[in-house]
Amino acid sequence: MARLTRAESQARTRELLLATARRLFLRDGYHATSLEKVAETAGFSKGAVYSNFGTKDELCQTVIESVRAEQVRAIMDAFLGEGSDEDRLAVFEAWAERTIGDPGWTLLEAEFAIHATRRDPGLRDQVAVSGRSWVSALQLLLENEASRREVALPLPAAELADALLSLGVGLGLRRAVDPAVSPRALTDMIRLLLAR
Repeated sequence: MARLTRAESQARTRELLLATARRLFLRDGYHATSLEKVAETAGFSKGAVYSNFGTKDELCQTVIESVRAEQVRAIMDAFLGEGSDEDRLAVFEAWAERTIGDPGWTLLEAEFAIHATRRDPGLRDQVAVSGRSWVSALQLLLENEASRREVALPLPAAELADALLSLGVGLGLRRAVDPAVSPRALTDMIRLLLAR
């Protein structure tokens, strides 16, 4: 078996640390997950964590951005997939049922946002900028769907995207507390916005 180069070894260490941090942050939350715990669970020294991530905030934000990127891809795949309009909305609805209100992700996002807002204006700004990627993705999807369906949106796509994200976040928080809450309102709102 070939030996890894230094760069390959560093990349592998980073991947393992990220995977471990993701599992711990999603399971235990931001505050309960320490850098020491991430290092120990991954089988590395705390120094290995610091050589890859300057702070716990940076590590957590990297984990959150990774989860967000996966979810944005899943939403894009749903809307850009094959089938009728209703087929694609059904794929999105299945994603919403599986994902919106996931206790690990939802509560980590909320806990980290509160932490950033209360502790560090610079971090708060970074979290805000990162969150805008959701709005941009939703705006693009709405514009594409409206164009494909040849319908005019009732408001600017950016405003609608922000409203849909807010609805999704609210539903997510409610579902994390009460799993009986349905995320269907989000899909129904998209249906209304894109009705011919």
